[in-house]
Amino acid sequence: MLDSIRNIFSIPELRKRVIFTLLLLAVYRIGGQIPNPGLSATALQEFWQSQKGSLLGFIDLFSGRNMSRMTIFALGIMPYISASIILQLLTVVWPYLERLSKEGELGRKKITQYTRYGTIIICLIQAIGISIFLQALRTPAGAPIVLNPGWGFKLLTVLTLTTGTVFVMWLGEQISERGIGNGISLIIFAGIVVNFPMGFNQMISGLRTGAMDPLKMIFLGVLMVAVVAFIVFVERGQRRIPVSYAKRVVGRKVYGGQSTHLPLRVNTGGVIPIIFAASVITIPATAANLIKVPVIQAVAAQFGLGMPLYNLVYIGAIIFFTYFYISIIFNPVDVADNLRKYGGFIPGIRPGKTTSDYIDDVLSRITLAGAIYLAAVAILPEFMITGFKAQALPWIGPFLEANLPKFITQGLGVEFMFGGTSILIVVGVAMDTMQQIEAQLVMRHYDGFMRRSRIKGRRG
Repeated sequence: MLDSIRNIFSIPELRKRVIFTLLLLAVYRIGGQIPNPGLSATALQEFWQSQKGSLLGFIDLFSGRNMSRMTIFALGIMPYISASIILQLLTVVWPYLERLSKEGELGRKKITQYTRYGTIIICLIQAIGISIFLQALRTPAGAPIVLNPGWGFKLLTVLTLTTGTVFVMWLGEQISERGIGNGISLIIFAGIVVNFPMGFNQMISGLRTGAMDPLKMIFLGVLMVAVVAFIVFVERGQRRIPVSYAKRVVGRKVYGGQSTHLPLRVNTGGVIPIIFAASVITIPATAANLIKVPVIQAVAAQFGLGMPLYNLVYIGAIIFFTYFYISIIFNPVDVADNLRKYGGFIPGIRPGKTTSDYIDDVLSRITLAGAIYLAAVAILPEFMITGFKAQALPWIGPFLEANLPKFITQGLGVEFMFGGTSILIVVGVAMDTMQQIEAQLVMRHYDGFMRRSRIKGRRG
């Protein structure tokens, strides 16, 4: 490992890319310490303590906790991600975007430009909403969050938040172009990882004060390592469909006659299904914080962490959005047509519709495994914190509450820092970045991080 790190800095081009990436990430973290003007920091902190488990709390994760501190990067990179997802969905239903997506580099640049415009529009809408929301907001104790409300505060907030997100988007694009790895992913990665030391400090403090049992801490450490290893194992998993190419004679040369494979990843959708599902599942809690109506409060109570209805809907939403998203980004018909166009075929399967049906059948089976995997990783941390509220179940609830072990019904009562969504992002981005560094080292005849076997990236 140390030799590989030394090799990175011995290659001038790779060294420049790594240093450039680290410098821009440092700029992002510095900007995350600059607060938005006109706010009471104490009142803001008190409000965000009451937002755990809401949609705002989920968005705060992707902003690197900048929203809870309302810095100039409060919106983070989430508007860009939202615009990208919207453009992906529109590509399926809008023929113009579909044609652009098939025009190679020129079409990709055009779609990227539309994504930037969409990001600015989303930023303006969100910033206007946040400025109005902050002015009307009060802490649970009744203290105002905005010190000097009015049009001046609204205009300044809209300008600050929109400019901040555009700047973060520019940082991400610069990292992708001149640095190493995917810039947008690395910015999210940095925002999540920066909170890990605080989580470790809380655990150590709890151990010193006696609030945490040493055996419980050892168990958590072992579980964290096991969860990371499991995610790495599944993220590298793929189903390889054998593909053969017929021989073709062009002039005096013979082409084809090769055997290869079509890799289908177990987790083709990545973390996007969890993002969709979490956005939907946190709507009741967010509505309950904003609308003080008894019916909404009662419904929101059933969607609290650990509640049976919450777990059922959350798992079902993850499975649904996994299939939904993969149906958008992967088209078996196009794959089958491309195979036939270049003389490829799956042994024992007729080209054309039969091939597309076969690929679709295989993809559906491994997608189910991937959806269950995503649901398990997403639910585990919440189960660790709150357990399974079995008493809310009709008829058998009191019996289960009385007979099940306390760690199942009440959880371990600890803040599990490796949240499902965050750990998937961290591990996935780390694997992608290491794969790119590995490719650069191997291309220049250096040993990479894995000498005996090369890293299999998330994209196969």
